[in-house]
Amino acid sequence: MEELDLLKKAWQKDSHYFEQISENEIYKMLHTKSSSIVKWILIISVVEVLFWTVISICYNTDDYMKKLHAEDMMLYFKVVNFLNYVVILWFIYNFYKNYIKISTTVSTKQLMQDILKTRKIVQYYVWYNLAMIVVSLIAGFVIAFVYNPKMALLKDKIAHENNYHTLLITLGVVILTSVVIVGLFWLFYRLLYGILLRKLNTNYKELKKIDL
Repeated sequence: MEELDLLKKAWQKDSHYFEQISENEIYKMLHTKSSSIVKWILIISVVEVLFWTVISICYNTDDYMKKLHAEDMMLYFKVVNFLNYVVILWFIYNFYKNYIKISTTVSTKQLMQDILKTRKIVQYYVWYNLAMIVVSLIAGFVIAFVYNPKMALLKDKIAHENNYHTLLITLGVVILTSVVIVGLFWLFYRLLYGILLRKLNTNYKELKKIDL
């Protein structure tokens, strides 16, 4: 932001003409930076979808379900997976639409509105992904508990205990594992998208000063 800081200092000079030139230069710079940031948000989201698609192809869920004799759950997973892709593609479409709008806008107010809208959609996108991770973890634990033959001894122990000590320990381990996994993904998204959102927020604040 060194170039922007220099322009802001020059903008404070007494010359009205130079003030107008500086204002236009600052806007153009913020416009370019904002467009670039939203482009990177779009690129990262597309790469992320491709990455998880490759993972899902390499790790065949149907084979795992058949191995556990949980064929009745296969349709459920296919429906959830389809709906998940629909929602993710909707987010990506909105990222693309916002990128086009920010790239072509010529109004300071409109650019500020587009930045706020983009930040909000990215936040919704992150929270949606975290929610889907939670749902996937719960579904994975339930399926493993119900269908995995290795869980037979644990289920038998829980069924014959009156104080539910083993059940509480099992739930504690499941909850702790889920919190750790979701926490790691939250840190990942905070690092990946948080940096870009903070830059967008900085641009918004600078545009707000110009618009006053």
